Amino acid sequence: THGGVFASVGGAVEAVVAVHHSCRPARAVPAGVLERARVVVRARQAVVQRDDVPIEIETLKRRPQILTTHDEIDVPLNPCTVRRDDGVYRGNERIDDYSGAIYGLAVDVGTTTVVAQLIDLETGKLEKSLAFPNPQIFGGNNVLHRINYDSNDPNQELRNIIIAQLDGEIHGLGAHRQIYEAVIAGNPTMRDIFFGIPVDTLGQRPFRSATEHEWRDGKRESTAISAMPYEVKLTMNKRGLVYGAPLLASHVGADTAAGILATGMMDAEQPSMLIDMGTNTEVVIGNRDRLIAASCPAGPAFEGAGLKSGMPGLEGAIESFGFGANGDVAYGVIGDVDPRGICGSGVVDLMSELIRTERADSLGRLTDGSDEFIVSQEHNIGITRQDLSQLAQAKAANNAGQYILLRTFGIEWDDLERVYFSGGFANYLNVANAQGIGMIPPVSPDRVAKVGNTSLAGAAQMLLNCDLRHRLEDVVKSIEHVELEQESDFFDIYVEGCMLEPMQKLRR
Repeated sequence: THGGVFASVGGAVEAVVAVHHSCRPARAVPAGVLERARVVVRARQAVVQRDDVPIEIETLKRRPQILTTHDEIDVPLNPCTVRRDDGVYRGNERIDDYSGAIYGLAVDVGTTTVVAQLIDLETGKLEKSLAFPNPQIFGGNNVLHRINYDSNDPNQELRNIIIAQLDGEIHGLGAHRQIYEAVIAGNPTMRDIFFGIPVDTLGQRPFRSATEHEWRDGKRESTAISAMPYEVKLTMNKRGLVYGAPLLASHVGADTAAGILATGMMDAEQPSMLIDMGTNTEVVIGNRDRLIAASCPAGPAFEGAGLKSGMPGLEGAIESFGFGANGDVAYGVIGDVDPRGICGSGVVDLMSELIRTERADSLGRLTDGSDEFIVSQEHNIGITRQDLSQLAQAKAANNAGQYILLRTFGIEWDDLERVYFSGGFANYLNVANAQGIGMIPPVSPDRVAKVGNTSLAGAAQMLLNCDLRHRLEDVVKSIEHVELEQESDFFDIYVEGCMLEPMQKLRR
């Protein structure tokens, strides 16, 4: 092939191989695969025909920063799978002989990154954590691209590659036969691809998953999914259970439902806001009496995609930025190595600092008339005028979602008890800088809680407490979904949100 080859060795080590001449498969590859620009093959299934051709290999196995550091999950211990004497039981059914441990796996399947935790179901203790870039990137960097790819692929390449990757990671944990439960959280596209459910309906109005359609038609009690390990093709205990957390509505998925659980919003007396910012941003506002939610099509710009020097939060990414007293550029790099690019938190800092020092205006134009601000000439890292425009549009979509939901709920910014900010770079975000460019509401900083990966945290809670699964399934049925684009003034709010300045008060 003259394109790139994505190679997976045992589902554990990946590489992007830039092959400038031809490779031939040593064994048959499914029909249609070789026509694609990037080909999914096993590493040992391809050989180079010529030995004088340079091949550049860039490993993708740079571990993202894992956001959770707790050793125990703070919920009453009541797992679905338990030990009784010398047996392992689910409910009243004995499913196995006890062999020294009962583990569960909490998994957040994100569009960009997959994070998982191995948890002892007998003690609630976190045993191991793992994270890796989602290898489905060859199918596109956002959910719409993945939907289109999967809908036109009879071979289920996206599902096969994510399962193979996670399966390899599970083998690396060394306890796969003692894993009896797995809880999977993710947006509707990621969750349904994982379970092998067609996602074409998510790309067509009214943009609902197949499980949501079935629930609305009375064909199922919930949008949650349960499957046996062999059905999902995961190597764990063969009598285990794989549970897909419930979806809310449209593109607001199980990751958001898990976030509602993790933050305790559904039990709170006063209203709070959850902003789960990733490739697709979800916003939820409410309390125990009422919850409303919306999906903001922000795109992956704040996760580094599509920017000249953008990259995920991996080693070598600039994660913080500022100007020194003499105007010199100062930045912090993940891993304290030479910079390779800029991740989301670094981009927010850079945008804020450019505005603060009047090197850029609120429209995102560099005031010296140039097309790019150079961060590091040596490493060819900078932010372009086009980057700033793309970031402003992504920020505007987030702004519109927060604005419209607050108006729908009937409250102002100051009425929020908490603003929970979660997502891939939330833990590393400078709150003041984010407020300065209008990414999050201008509330007092002590009301802003950076809560890390709430999708993973909620999945862990559902893993350790079986009752929480059923309760969350009931709660999501009552959550109101707001379609932002149906608001008559959505476009006006969106355009105003493109300005790189603090959010404005609500218009009634």
